[in-house]
Amino acid sequence: MTSHSGPIYEVNFFVAPDIADECEHRIEEHARRVLLDPAVADCTIFARDNDDQGRLRRVCLHNLTGDDVLDDFIDGPGSELEAQLAAEFGELVEVHSRVLREDQLTELLPEASPNCLNCGARLRGQYCGTCGQRSRSRLISLWELISDAFGDLFELDSRLWQTLVPLMIRPGRLTHDYLQGRRARYMPPFRMYLVLSLLFFVIAFFDPQEELGLLFEPEPAPVAEEEAAEQVQEVVVELDEQGIDIDEDLSGNLQIDENGFRLTLDEDYVGEDEACNVDASDLEELPAWLSRRLTVERLQRVCERTRLDNGQMLKDNLVDNIPAALIVLLPLMAFVLKALYPLSKRYYVEHLLFFVHFHAFFFLILTLQILFYGLSEMISIPEEIAILAIVVTSFYIAIYLFVAMRRVYGQGRIITFLKYIALVTAYSMGFAFTMLGALAIAAFSI
Repeated sequence: MTSHSGPIYEVNFFVAPDIADECEHRIEEHARRVLLDPAVADCTIFARDNDDQGRLRRVCLHNLTGDDVLDDFIDGPGSELEAQLAAEFGELVEVHSRVLREDQLTELLPEASPNCLNCGARLRGQYCGTCGQRSRSRLISLWELISDAFGDLFELDSRLWQTLVPLMIRPGRLTHDYLQGRRARYMPPFRMYLVLSLLFFVIAFFDPQEELGLLFEPEPAPVAEEEAAEQVQEVVVELDEQGIDIDEDLSGNLQIDENGFRLTLDEDYVGEDEACNVDASDLEELPAWLSRRLTVERLQRVCERTRLDNGQMLKDNLVDNIPAALIVLLPLMAFVLKALYPLSKRYYVEHLLFFVHFHAFFFLILTLQILFYGLSEMISIPEEIAILAIVVTSFYIAIYLFVAMRRVYGQGRIITFLKYIALVTAYSMGFAFTMLGALAIAAFSI
């Protein structure tokens, strides 16, 4: 393993050809002078290739004795020559400086490579400075695979928790910090949005008995028609005993399905043929591009298929389309913010980032509400307390949006409140239209 006693302070001089001799003389004098400084172990001057502007390049390397003298040297002798050349030659000399340290290469196994196996860059420690991959080349264990997958969940200082905590309790903090350039400490915005939205839809709509039906025993068979008719008869008798006059001949109106039976009165009963009749006159006022798609035959077919399964397929298709509809809503609301803050000098993507963070927070709150309500039923928390908690957190969503607008856009309470009302109104309309679009797509994909 190689080492050096201290850092190297490198200064690059880009000199116009007309003053090259004078500058070299100044640099040589500087080198002789700093060698007398006890903080400098050595000072070397050498030439490099000219730059693309034809300027001569001279490099001066100051080998210092240790890190403890670095700051004092840079503020003192190291900056004197730069100030002297700037005062004497002005823009004819350009100076760039940086601090270098000799590689601290740990001893490698005989079969190991001194270069990164991922990108080929030379290794300078445990991790590659170019791509970030760890320097070891051996196969990882099963435990390390699991740690890589779930480590962020259990490390309190991981980016996951550093992101979720301000997302929950500090409205607008993530957006503000991201726009200020403080990004490495947080999860990327769109990744966080996708993860939280996926988590919400899995918890809210995933039915294990439906999706993983093979792992569950079959449910009891539906009630037989004869048994259902007997139950209907018992209900009719009980109503008759209570003085309610109901026609006993209701067998023609008995509809049996997986949910049991439904009983309808003769005068209110609607036959299958009549239920899906679509009047063509209702479609005459639609725009031409829409009327070509919403034909009478197509609407009637959708109606009939929906009645066959009591709308279950329509519901499933709608749930599948909601994530896409919300993604469509994001850029629409960003345009609304752009219109509400025309003088903010912010780009459109900055407004979009605001809504990405807000929707991520929204999904997180809804997920926590669902989990809390389910937990309250398991541990017998009074239903009133569970409902109160959901109501309080729902109000918190509205307050969160207002506070986030103030933090990110920095305007006063009154003007922010007026824009808040306009944004909520536009959001409600946009949400309704996108959900109607999702419903229409779900209906015509049956």
